[in-house]
Amino acid sequence: MLNRRRLLALGATAGGAMLLPFTKLTPVGANDGELPHKGYHLGARTAGTGVRPALAPFSTQMPILPTLQPVQSGLDVDIYKIPIKAGTAEILPGVQTPVLTYGGRFLGPTIRAKTNRRVKIMYQNQLDMPANVHLHGGHVPSVSDGHPMDVIQPGQARVYDYPNTQQGATLWYHDHSHHMEAEHVYRGLQGFYLIEDDSERRLNLPSGAYDVPILLRDVEFDANGELIFFDDPANRTTILANGKAQPYFPVAARKYRFRLLNGSNEHVFQLNLGGETMTKIASDGGLLPAPVPVTEMQLASAERAEIVVDFARYPIGTQLVLSNGSDPILRFDVVRRAVDTSRVPDQLRPLPALPTPTVTRDVALSFDLTADPIGLVNGRPFDPARVDFQIKRGSTEIWNVVNADTFAIDHTFHMHLVQFRVLERNGAAPPQHDAGLKDTVRLPPGGSLKLQATFRDYLGKYVYHCHYLEHSSIGMMAQMEIIP
Repeated sequence: MLNRRRLLALGATAGGAMLLPFTKLTPVGANDGELPHKGYHLGARTAGTGVRPALAPFSTQMPILPTLQPVQSGLDVDIYKIPIKAGTAEILPGVQTPVLTYGGRFLGPTIRAKTNRRVKIMYQNQLDMPANVHLHGGHVPSVSDGHPMDVIQPGQARVYDYPNTQQGATLWYHDHSHHMEAEHVYRGLQGFYLIEDDSERRLNLPSGAYDVPILLRDVEFDANGELIFFDDPANRTTILANGKAQPYFPVAARKYRFRLLNGSNEHVFQLNLGGETMTKIASDGGLLPAPVPVTEMQLASAERAEIVVDFARYPIGTQLVLSNGSDPILRFDVVRRAVDTSRVPDQLRPLPALPTPTVTRDVALSFDLTADPIGLVNGRPFDPARVDFQIKRGSTEIWNVVNADTFAIDHTFHMHLVQFRVLERNGAAPPQHDAGLKDTVRLPPGGSLKLQATFRDYLGKYVYHCHYLEHSSIGMMAQMEIIP
């Protein structure tokens, strides 16, 4: 029975995320394959030690995350090398914060791939613990998916092979090593992976320096400027844009394409430009059928959205603030004129036809809160030895996904391997933020979703789970196997 005191100990953020007294767990691969969902004591808690940094707002420029160049390119393949290693980063001015990195920087380098051009990436694990990489939103073979139990041991390397046989989209890569994914991603193991295609290029959307990926996320610092992880996620009150707190970004008076990613472990952004119009053009899986003007936009953990903002509407010297509700995140400063030949056409990309579904499945996300919290999918915690669903390759299915926790606990739902379409939310037509091809959706307490997906790509085992990473890391994950 969940009494009032227990509920308050769990709590809920403004976005509804569950606030777990997070358990410090043994890394996967460190205990002969055992799954410590139970029986582990809480790690050293730092509750009450977090501070909100005293920052001069908009005093630091938001960086552009660097694009990684291949170490080798062939006729139809680009090859990259990325070390996974510890480092430090100047997140706060003048303070060096210990972080985990892909490639030595807090927030990994951006990889720009092309549809039907293969990418191979060698990741070298220089940490003292296992790690791995999941290409979130990627249609990839199971051996390159970054399965939670398929890790790179310390001192070893692994090549991930990405065929990129999908349309242009804003994807991202992040750690997915079971039990450790939440802490690894929180400390920096994440970055953009952008797929571009020729049909999208012909639309003449803003490109080059005017196509800007922005990773938004929340963090908590202690008095020394170090990241606090083992604490209530509601205390992660500092919002970062591309790794900087409350930065500014100088823009020309012309159209920009911003690729927004919520890289938080468990947070829901309500984004706005102070009532100004943003034109939404894409979701998780790529372009929408047509642009949608919005003045506010919800973005839950792991979701992506692309917007176009036309700064030509404003005089030089105008300052526009991107905010989370009333909390400022990033200021755009209009500083110069520029020639602009880009456009946002009335039609972008039609959604693929929906094949006839042949199977219907039910998925329930919930917690067992009788002792230490355990995440459950359909009443059971994750077990890599168990296949929960067998799915025939080429089939189309309906999944009815529900948040079975009705007491102020949010979840998100993410499916590996494929994007899906949201057919219904709570039994009604889905709202605008569910439009397009999706791979991650928010599930508020007691909420339900009807999804449709076609599994046409690869055979093998993949997972589906809550993408509040503190939830998946303690069991809220299940496994499907695509079979002939």
